[in-house]
Amino acid sequence: MALTSIRHIALRWAACLCAALLVASCSPLPTLDQRTTSTDLEDTETTWLGRAITPLVAAHPGKAGIHPLAGGHDAFAARMLLARRAERSLDVQYYIWRDDLTGTMLFEALHAAADRGVRVRLLLDDNGTSGIDAMLALLDSHPGIEVRLFNPFTFRPFRLLNYLTDFARLNRRMHNKSFTADNQATIIGGRNVGDEYFDAAEGVLFADLDVLAVGPIVADVSRDFDRYWASASSYPVDRLLPPAGPGQITELASAAAFIERDPAAAAYVEALRNSSLIGSLEEGRLPLHWARTRMVSDDPAKGLGQAPPEAHMFQQLQEIIGNPEETMDLVSPYFVPAEAGTAAFARMAARGVTIRVLTNSFEATDVAVVHAGYAKRRQALLQAGITLYEMRRLSPQPGPAEKGSGPLGSSGSSASSLHAKTFSVDGSRVYIGSFNFDPRSANLNTEMGFVIESPMLARQIAGAFDDSIPRRSYRVQRAETGELYWTETRAGETIRHDTEPGTSFWQRMALRFLSMLPIDWLL
Repeated sequence: MALTSIRHIALRWAACLCAALLVASCSPLPTLDQRTTSTDLEDTETTWLGRAITPLVAAHPGKAGIHPLAGGHDAFAARMLLARRAERSLDVQYYIWRDDLTGTMLFEALHAAADRGVRVRLLLDDNGTSGIDAMLALLDSHPGIEVRLFNPFTFRPFRLLNYLTDFARLNRRMHNKSFTADNQATIIGGRNVGDEYFDAAEGVLFADLDVLAVGPIVADVSRDFDRYWASASSYPVDRLLPPAGPGQITELASAAAFIERDPAAAAYVEALRNSSLIGSLEEGRLPLHWARTRMVSDDPAKGLGQAPPEAHMFQQLQEIIGNPEETMDLVSPYFVPAEAGTAAFARMAARGVTIRVLTNSFEATDVAVVHAGYAKRRQALLQAGITLYEMRRLSPQPGPAEKGSGPLGSSGSSASSLHAKTFSVDGSRVYIGSFNFDPRSANLNTEMGFVIESPMLARQIAGAFDDSIPRRSYRVQRAETGELYWTETRAGETIRHDTEPGTSFWQRMALRFLSMLPIDWLL
């Protein structure tokens, strides 16, 4: 190709980029003037869910009924069944919502609920809505559904360009996850909405953890949803997206019906048909663990960098949990303790606290740069006496998924990447929610979760560290020479790796390079 042609092509690309940047910089956020207001509905005791739950709550005053949802099928069925049983309201808040099998089925469940007269409020972080603008406009066109986007992108054709003109705001995301029906039952935890979170994908599947909760804690979740719904970061989609055409909402029901006829959806249709969750709840047979529970959540003003430090969830966690005295078992898929966190863990260990950590191995993580932020702290953590496990990437096995013990039983042998966020302290208190132990969760994103006073759940997490976690993970250890090595157990045999498992020479070089960059605050 002639040099002049290359120059012309380069100039055209540069002109297009400049034009796109100009459009992006000239796309202001819409006004929030005259935005509708709404709050949670409190008079829901006579709904189906209210009649089923109120007697149970009355028998356990001051406590929440907690039911762990470790398996992907159960977690999906729970959401679908709550949507189908709701009579007054559905408040739904997520970081990611995929345009796939489970995402479409849940969208249609919200639509069907609105057709029955249920008020539906859907709040999504705009970073996780790629490809579903048309679907969101369709839902919002229903008179019973209102959709809002948190920290939205204004120039939507090329979202990444927005970061060049509004990085400080768009780098802050709403990572919260909750699904609340009739202000009577809620689901919170680590799962987003997408096939990989519900064991429906063919590629990477996530081992995750949610809890279904009933009792006074549900009202706390509803009030927190109201804070986010009314925050200065939440924009009605009708001010961001072109309106859906008349009658197009019926296309959603057709799309969901088509998906449900697909053989790939058979397992989920069957899971719904066979699920005993709602029937067991109505009959008082659903296994609920009753415990004092507190909700922790960031002030939504954090999404604009305007929340004071005392309103950050991490500080609330520290105040509620206190200083561990004996044990701390921590599960975090994106574990980036940074320098300050590493020093804090070392001080705890020096006081005699036994600390065990499970995070993703390099081969299992879906964010390699985050792994680099963790990898450079391994030496210091091990020197302090902290036990490190890294979850192996497990290949799907034929037949039903293995059931693990306790809340970490998740997807068993079919799971290939860790996504659960939980920890227990001193065998008595447990956190379950969306918070990762990384600077992004602590300082940039908004998060939420439950602190549950439950020796039983704490024992289950400790039992997983004693049993299933060593079987599914590499243990990172430090040789006398100072070099790291990894061990795993297969068929009763211990296998040693002197280089990081699942990595090539060039990948290890890339990790070392990334670990030298001053980007911990972004991770």
